[in-house]
Amino acid sequence: MLFQVGGQGTRPTFFEMAAAQQLPASLRAALSYSLGVFAMRRPFLHKVLDYEDEFFALLMLVLETHSLRTADASFAESLYGLRRRAVEIIPEKHTSLKESNDRMHLSGLRKKQKILSVAFMVILPYIRSKLHSIYNREREARLQASLWAHDDTRLGDTDYLLDRREISPVSDGDMVVEESSLMQAKRKIMAVIGACYPSIHATNEGLSFAYQLLYLLDATRFYSPSLHALGVQVSRATGQELMDAASRISRIRSREIERLRGPPWLKAFQRILLSCIYTSLDYAQTGLIAAVFFFKMMEWWYQSAEERMSAPTVYPPPLPPPPPKVAEEGIPLPSDKSLCPLCSQKRVSPSVLAASGFVFCYTCICKYITQYKRCPITLIPATVEQVRRLFHDF
Repeated sequence: MLFQVGGQGTRPTFFEMAAAQQLPASLRAALSYSLGVFAMRRPFLHKVLDYEDEFFALLMLVLETHSLRTADASFAESLYGLRRRAVEIIPEKHTSLKESNDRMHLSGLRKKQKILSVAFMVILPYIRSKLHSIYNREREARLQASLWAHDDTRLGDTDYLLDRREISPVSDGDMVVEESSLMQAKRKIMAVIGACYPSIHATNEGLSFAYQLLYLLDATRFYSPSLHALGVQVSRATGQELMDAASRISRIRSREIERLRGPPWLKAFQRILLSCIYTSLDYAQTGLIAAVFFFKMMEWWYQSAEERMSAPTVYPPPLPPPPPKVAEEGIPLPSDKSLCPLCSQKRVSPSVLAASGFVFCYTCICKYITQYKRCPITLIPATVEQVRRLFHDF
């Protein structure tokens, strides 16, 4: 699978390099989400989630090693059609000391550069992830300590019990003292990491940003400090290089198959096993990207289904209740609806009686209810608190 973002020449664009750099983080997030979904139905997968850093580092170690061995590129770079090249400075002859006409020559990666590339792409991210988790734990511990700082008695009792449990040699003898010293040393190391990690992280991010900005402005050909430290540049792969890589892979695999030793049944078993491994590695890129798209599609599908199921059912509005009937002994309604039933005049400060819904003059209805405690038309019991002023006369 090969994606070409664009651009001319062998120098990749900034967007190609950024996409290749961000792919492992996106892949890890997708795999973590997928394992989390499966762990809801298969609880034994929680053990894999407990060792998420180790699991992903092992996976990337296999992928990066295979990609550097066969394509001279990382897993993400090979996906975008990029290749790593060793930078060699060749001095020009017949030049004066004041003039520097040295030119740069790009060649294939050496074995040492491949090993260091794997270390920069797998081991350093793993260490960074562990340091980040330690820093988060230390920060949460400090926050909790600051929240309980006002309770001196509780903290004092806790510290006293902790000290007695760690230092007292009565129960377990010298083993407890040794364990206590190890715990104290570990706690100090954690505190040092929690204090130093922000500076280390800020320095790393600042250097990465500076290199990316210089790469964007075409001031350097190294996209990151790690590439500069390795003396490696990333360039686009040509069609001939892709063909050479395919033939090199076939030669490496045929050589490995020829080296098989043992009885015929063992050779056959090893050959089948190698074929399965080769097929898995050949389709690893396509399979992982397809799995990411598949799980994101399933997430959208189930999220849409849950939204449809959890959406409240919209029922039609209920019919309004029938209007109250005029009592036989009540005041009859006037033919003109704008007149007050009590004074038979045009309503002044119209007000509705909530108990029955009829509209009167404010003063008329208040006087009547104060005296009779009921609606004058329906004879329904009412109070003055049920009189509501209207700002529009119907």
